[in-house]
Amino acid sequence: MTFKKHYLAQSISLILLTSVAASASAEDQAAVKLDTLEVNAQDNNPDSYTAPDAATATKMNLSLRETPQAVAVITQAQLDDFNANDLNAALDLTAGVTVERIETDRSYYTARGFDITNFQFDGVGLPTNTGNLYGDIDSAIAERIEVLKGANGLMSGTGNPSATVNIIRKRPTEEFAASASVSAGSWSQKRLEGDISGSLTESGNVRGRLVVAGQDGESYLDRYEKQRSLFYGVLEADISDSTTVTLGHSTQDTHADSPMWGALTLNDTDGNAFDYDVSASTAADWAFWDNKVDSSFVELKQDLPANWQGTAVLNRTKRVSDSKLLYVYGSIAADGSGAVAYPSLYDKTETETSLDIYATGPFQFAGRSHDAIVGIQINRSESEEESVYANPRTSGTNLDDVLNGNVAEVAIDGSTSGGKWDYAGESLYGAGRFSITDQLSVVAGARISQLEIEGESYGKTKNSSFKGEVTPYLGTVFDLTDQHSLYASYTQIFDPQTELDVNGDQLDPVKGSNVEFGIKSEFLPGIIATASVFKSQQDNVAEEVGKHKNPDDSEGDAYYRGIDGVTSQGFEVDIAGELLPGWQVSAGYSKFKVEDADGEEVKKEVAKEMFTASSQYRPGVLPELKVGANVKWQGETENTKVTQKAYTLVNLMAGYDLTKNLNASLAINNLTDEKYLNSLYWDQAFYGAPRNFMAKVNWTY
Repeated sequence: MTFKKHYLAQSISLILLTSVAASASAEDQAAVKLDTLEVNAQDNNPDSYTAPDAATATKMNLSLRETPQAVAVITQAQLDDFNANDLNAALDLTAGVTVERIETDRSYYTARGFDITNFQFDGVGLPTNTGNLYGDIDSAIAERIEVLKGANGLMSGTGNPSATVNIIRKRPTEEFAASASVSAGSWSQKRLEGDISGSLTESGNVRGRLVVAGQDGESYLDRYEKQRSLFYGVLEADISDSTTVTLGHSTQDTHADSPMWGALTLNDTDGNAFDYDVSASTAADWAFWDNKVDSSFVELKQDLPANWQGTAVLNRTKRVSDSKLLYVYGSIAADGSGAVAYPSLYDKTETETSLDIYATGPFQFAGRSHDAIVGIQINRSESEEESVYANPRTSGTNLDDVLNGNVAEVAIDGSTSGGKWDYAGESLYGAGRFSITDQLSVVAGARISQLEIEGESYGKTKNSSFKGEVTPYLGTVFDLTDQHSLYASYTQIFDPQTELDVNGDQLDPVKGSNVEFGIKSEFLPGIIATASVFKSQQDNVAEEVGKHKNPDDSEGDAYYRGIDGVTSQGFEVDIAGELLPGWQVSAGYSKFKVEDADGEEVKKEVAKEMFTASSQYRPGVLPELKVGANVKWQGETENTKVTQKAYTLVNLMAGYDLTKNLNASLAINNLTDEKYLNSLYWDQAFYGAPRNFMAKVNWTY
């Protein structure tokens, strides 16, 4: 799709006009007395479980209290304390977010009943919205991870009313800093990590940072092993007093031996649940799944007149997936007969490019100071995938042979299928934070989007085109006192879908609205608590209603219908910060329900009640010691095959500062050895990890 030239011209003109207007009022701005910047010790505390601000909602770096939506922040301390070395483990620490581990090397994420399809790096959204992740994202690149709850129409334009995950990448520091750690644990798990940062010139105008990580190990799952390596380098240069350029690149390689494609068939032909060991896996010993991700970015920040700043960010990411997998399914009897073994080769290459240009700054109106942002975002992606199947499929396989890895490797040279499609999207967005009174502020804005998808996937067209889609956003915050604020927000929902109906036609986009009300409190500096209620209403939500039959009478692709009047409503309570000297806490409880227009419950496979808490404590009498715990309780879930009862996971950690620069720690995960299914997102599932440990030695300078 060709981007309309006048669209780009209008966008640039809008940014320039805003800058000129700001420049014209420079003298007035100079006369405005700036608010005193308060810096509390919590901001510089390496043990902190909260952050002073978040930019995911508006890019205006509002404080958590000034943001009219619920926001959770996973800090560096939380990542380190609980060995959250990848995105899945990090989001496990977030209240209200469920990591749907459907396979060993593919995951989905849900919040408030719907898939999380909005992901950002440093506030810039990715152009695709499939919501699934192949392999891992190593968290060593992250300074912190922000999770904005609810819809995010202003900064993304599309997506579910679930959440937006924003990974804030590490940046160079002016002062020299370095760290290195070595970890070892259950199932021969090993990890090395290094991080060095500082100025590269005497004046400090050029700074650099290098992060490397590597891990290797076996698994609690039979035959499964994984190796992962990460390189991340970033340079930052002040080319003038008002201009900073940043260049960054990361490469991550993941190699998995004997990964699962699909998972365990849960019931036999009589409907009785199979009694599997926690270690049970359907993967063959010859199976593998390799994933490589190369990501580069260039960022330009330019100071403008009247305290405005312009930013331009260009991101480019290439993902390459290569695999040889075994899928096991069928009508399996209690004695294990009837299983079908289905080998396949799968390759996918995806290239994503995004350009985001925006300007932020203050302006004067009616004798008061306000803030604004205006910008343009251009996204492109190209995807190509191919599957090669074995012919014929191996029917009559015994389940015991599968679980023991006794499925012989065969030539995979049968039928071939796949897809190739392109995505193009452009958006204009703008918003203002208006200070109506000293107590009342209003955030108002809108995003205008157009997008086009061309191509096909596995014989089905993916063609769709939408122009002039307007996504408004309105939020307000009212300060009751210096510590307590009421807030409310509203945004519309527009979410294109790729699901197909029984005739093979693509479903129309989901449309709806999302509202949220709440109260935020700062009982002490560095402690933020939020209580919120929310409701979203959507039309044309995809619901699976059946599966096509393949020529050999096996199950084929699923087909869907669109359901109107789907509502998700509930409440959340969160608190994060230093409750007492040396005691850090991040905790939250969420409960909601999802119903169709007839009041019938839908999305039963998604956990609708959850409690998550992470805590860390340094006793004043022995400050070298640090102890902590993470508890996650999840309510009952079910799919068409099985019910997963509510369960609780308990993780413990303890660390000790051997010297000023050297620390040793030990973590025990799943202390009670709970047996549970990772996810009921699909009909098949596999079990979570049993009790395990990880020891780490960390050096910092």
